Amino acid sequence: MEGFTAVIYSEPAVLGLLANAISAFLVCLQNFSLFSTSVIPGGVENILAGIHLILIGGLTQLVAGFLSFRKNDHLSGTSFIAFSALWSSYGATRILVGADSAASNSFVSESAVAGLVSYIFIALLLSFCSATVNYIMPFVFGAITLTLVFEAVGLFARWALVVAGVLELIIVVCGLYGATALMLKGITQRYVLPGFGNSLFNVLLLGSANRSSSSAAGEEKKKNTKYAEPMALGNMCDTISPFIMAFYCFGYMKIFYVGAIWISINVLSQFISSYYCYLRDDIYHATKFAFHGIFWLVISWGEFILTFILTSTNVEKSRESLVGDWFFLAGACLFCFLSLNKDMLEIIHNISFVLMTISTIQQIPRSGSYIFFGVTCSIFTVISLYTTFAGLINSIAEKLLIPVGNIVMSSAKLQDILLRGRCCLRKSELIVTENLTSLPSDPLFYICNGLASIAAIQSSFNDPIQAYISIPWVLVPGTIIQLYICRIDVQGGRRFGSILPFCYSAIWATWVWLRFAGPSLAIDAINDGGFTVGAIAFLIINIFLIVLATHSNVILFLLTLAMEAVIVCFLLFTLESLPLPLEIVVLSIFSILCLYGFFASLANCLFNKDLIPMGHAFFKKQKPEKKDEVSSLCILPQSHRTSSLRTIANLLESGGVCGIPTDTVYALAASCKHPDAIKRIYSIKERPSEKPVCICISNLEQLREIDPPFSPLLWRFMESVYPGGISCIVRKGEWLKKLGVGPAYEQVGTQDSIMIRVPDHSVTAHLTDMTGPLAITSANPSGEIDSTHHDMVITRLSHKLDGVLCDGDSNELVGSTVVNCTKIDEGSITILREGCVPAVKVMQLFEQAKNTQDLL
Repeated sequence: MEGFTAVIYSEPAVLGLLANAISAFLVCLQNFSLFSTSVIPGGVENILAGIHLILIGGLTQLVAGFLSFRKNDHLSGTSFIAFSALWSSYGATRILVGADSAASNSFVSESAVAGLVSYIFIALLLSFCSATVNYIMPFVFGAITLTLVFEAVGLFARWALVVAGVLELIIVVCGLYGATALMLKGITQRYVLPGFGNSLFNVLLLGSANRSSSSAAGEEKKKNTKYAEPMALGNMCDTISPFIMAFYCFGYMKIFYVGAIWISINVLSQFISSYYCYLRDDIYHATKFAFHGIFWLVISWGEFILTFILTSTNVEKSRESLVGDWFFLAGACLFCFLSLNKDMLEIIHNISFVLMTISTIQQIPRSGSYIFFGVTCSIFTVISLYTTFAGLINSIAEKLLIPVGNIVMSSAKLQDILLRGRCCLRKSELIVTENLTSLPSDPLFYICNGLASIAAIQSSFNDPIQAYISIPWVLVPGTIIQLYICRIDVQGGRRFGSILPFCYSAIWATWVWLRFAGPSLAIDAINDGGFTVGAIAFLIINIFLIVLATHSNVILFLLTLAMEAVIVCFLLFTLESLPLPLEIVVLSIFSILCLYGFFASLANCLFNKDLIPMGHAFFKKQKPEKKDEVSSLCILPQSHRTSSLRTIANLLESGGVCGIPTDTVYALAASCKHPDAIKRIYSIKERPSEKPVCICISNLEQLREIDPPFSPLLWRFMESVYPGGISCIVRKGEWLKKLGVGPAYEQVGTQDSIMIRVPDHSVTAHLTDMTGPLAITSANPSGEIDSTHHDMVITRLSHKLDGVLCDGDSNELVGSTVVNCTKIDEGSITILREGCVPAVKVMQLFEQAKNTQDLL
């Protein structure tokens, strides 16, 4: 069982292909049953089929997508999460039909067809892209494409269900074969069955886009990271949601019921792409996809509510009082401005989103508003589809093959423009990352609260129809998405930063319950003193948040003060003493502060500089030269100075523990001449004693000089991987003592083996030349994420260290790939941990070493 689990973890496509095969088989059986009986399946059958599709095709394939993203597999991660949304949406549709079989004709034929047609384009795109990687997935994804075509036709003509069933059998056969091939590959570490490892055609045949090297320089670093690029998935979601909405706007759906379910599940995939962008430190796309996801959720569920009250004559008048769309428009315009240093395709994509937000503003007098919205949705769909295709192909090839346009403006010029609004600060005085007052989750935090506050103004007019429509406008961003922000803060190590969004999500949830849902549920806020007590509790809690904000920046402090005024309005409402103008003014001020906070925090995070002022904290931390004696002991030299290397080398030689850069992530280092220092590493990291540390040397020649008993095959393999992001585990022996590891022989590695690192990093190599072999391990508290900047080491561990060699951003977001070479003489190696170097690349290097050995 453990072996099977290991195979799934190393080859998650096994799980994804199996999920597609089983899901297709379930739908196939139901299609044949429906055609042969000529009777619509009963409610129980549809509900069971829907549940199985959600659990197998949805959740199981979602796990495969997660694992694929962690394996840096762009195509599989995008495909499995996209098809996870497809099967989940189709399963939810079956459940709805089963719950109300009388609604099957209206709901399925009018609503489900929009979702099926949108996924036809996505499946076709994925089948084409997968042909550049292998020749099994194109058949699976191609069969899914044709299946969706006939499934859509089958909603109106039963004969198409038979064709769809046959195609689904092809999915089953190809999916099972592909899963078997990958499972054998995971077990044997080589391709036993054909289908993977070779592609139908070389992706380079698609050509190359002309683009200056200076334009592409800023993107070069994103290639080799811990997680695959999720931008294609986010843009793919921006293709599906507007396509379904356009169907509704053009009148092909009379009731927006199933469409809201499909869009909601699709938006969940978009938030997954946003989350992985945060893990990749891509704040721009992380915020953008979350912003777009909020838009689609709010619009879709607003239309869903409208379908039940369209008979009312006051609907249009009530909708004219909605003002939340203006915040979407302002946010979209700011995204356009901050994307001026990106390629032309990205700018066009943002402009089309601006047009779409304009088409939803109710205060603009126009006829045929839905037609206008449908047209802009159609334009946005086409642009998003092309952006998805370009992103996938360029990610697979790691080259700009599909044209995306040139960079419109350099980052330096955009920064100069931003600085014009900050005349009091010269360029030379820019505050760099380590003093940055904005955190990655801040832009989305301001978006959520700003949208919730401006949408809450709609509750000030006591319109019951407006109250119904306004529920998603406040509930989605103010409550649901703020819980997502809490998760981001916890993931990023901001342990107490999640308190603010969590508390504010509770405030907006209570607001929705009382101001919007309350009247429809006959809740009496005056006689029910619980809301009054709750408002007083919120007032007290927010006072503590105000105190915490004084240690952050002025904008956040003003925001918490404004929230205190909002809560006061909430309290006055429960006491029937609320002046309407007061609430409108307070909510407007709050939303304006949020809009400025969003713009400033996003700009500052994008450029790692405080370009847009947010104000300093009222209570600043003491400067380094005035810190306590513990902090003053941690020396922070810069890596570009020779004197800095000598300083860190002296600390290590004297038995100290320091944070140092490597070719992957930052590491804690101790000299092998001082076993006690290595023991300190375990204490500093709170690392379990059974987990060994490795040794780091500057070059392979150090090993050759002591002539360890390595086989020729092992030497050739090490020559091909060193220096670089691969760590080799070899057998221990007396040769280690000749290397200079004698005093620490028992403290490094295990009893029988030792892992050797030879980083491809000039600073680390020079430092190791000065000190001799170093015992190293990643510079992070045990169980937390790796340190990818010297600031992370300083923040988390400086009070326990003797020094940190500051070298800026790390080259990677993940550590080295660990390879067990203890059985290499038997013709096999084992990859214990896949890091910055993909497992496929490691196996290719090993095969080359073996082939070279055979020739000799």
